This record gives sequence, C-alpha cells and structure tokens, in this order.
Amino acid sequence: MRKFFLRTVACAVLVCSGLAHAQHVDFAVGASTVWSSENKTALTGFIPPPLKGGVYPNASLQYIGPSNFGINVEGAFRYHKTYYNDFQPYRPIFYDVNAVFAPQLNKRFSADFMGGVGGQTVLFYTQVLPCTAPANGCRLFTNSTHFLVHLGADFRYYFLGNMFVRPEVHWNFIPNNSDFHSRNVFRMGASVGYTWGTR
Repeated sequence: MRKFFLRTVACAVLVCSGLAHAQHVDFAVGASTVWSSENKTALTGFIPPPLKGGVYPNASLQYIGPSNFGINVEGAFRYHKTYYNDFQPYRPIFYDVNAVFAPQLNKRFSADFMGGVGGQTVLFYTQVLPCTAPANGCRLFTNSTHFLVHLGADFRYYFLGNMFVRPEVHWNFIPNNSDFHSRNVFRMGASVGYTWGTR
C-alpha cells in the first residue's frame, strides 16, 4: 500500500508537469483523520462499529480551467491497520472524482468547493489463515466496496511562490455502509502542495 502511494505521487508530479500549460494543475499530499457517529444505545449482540480515528495519508490532483471550474481526483487510506470490533484487522480506503470551483480570493489565498462521487473500500485482512502456496499468490484480504457521494471544501495559503498549505474537510455519504454504524463519514486534515501554471 505504501509503495503504491509513493508511485502514485511520482506519476502525479509527471502528469502535472505535462498539463501545467492548460491553465493550472495542483498536486497535494497530506494527512487526515476520519470521524463518524457511534451507536451507544443499541441492544443487539453485534453492533457495527463507528469508523473513526487513525492517520490517513491522502493525495489529490486537480485541474482548474480559465473560469475557475475544473476537476479533482483524490484518495486516502488508513496508514495502520486497526481492528473491527476488536477482532478482525481492516484498513479503509476512500477515493472520489469531483467537479470543483476554485476561486482565487487574493494573491495568497484561494479556496476549493467540490462535489462528486467515489467509493469506500474496506480491506479485511485474513492473516489468521495459513498461506500454503505463497508462490501462487495467496490472497491475504477480502474487500467490501460501497458507492459514496462526496462534498468537500478547503482553503489554501500560498506561503512560498506556488507552494501552498491547505486545511480541508470532506463529507462522505455512503448509502449502503453496512460495515459501519453510520452512513456519514467526515474526513478532516491538511495538505501541502504545488501549483503548476498561472493562478
């Protein structure tokens, strides 16, 4: 997972360099955490847990055209595995594609307001089972994937030329989120990035 993230970062930098002449392209990496509500009153024996806590490395790539409208692609994954109801190791991953409006507020400040669709994939690890033939590619996880609707907002501050820091908040609505207690998952964090082209 970590190697994939680093390769994605390297590829994104190359794409940004090639597209920068269009209008402007932003690439950012950062860290965030997630929060969702918890059911404290249920009386059933098995209660889906809330999805909260942990460090989520995230990356985003964004193209903005001449009218401050564009497209944004982003993803985040939980850095360390955690335990589902204190038993099953798992790792959540979020990814989405958005339409974005990115007004330039002044020389150093701008904002992004976005909405789109994506998915939540939860990897449930099965390392409790022995891998008898590793050369054949043992599958060490099962996954559960759900559609999501995404809204997000951030404000960026250009602190050194085209380099910026960006506090951000994201809301994911997952209609069929049967793995966790709530259909509403919030992700909050900050990123550092670079803008290629005029802004």
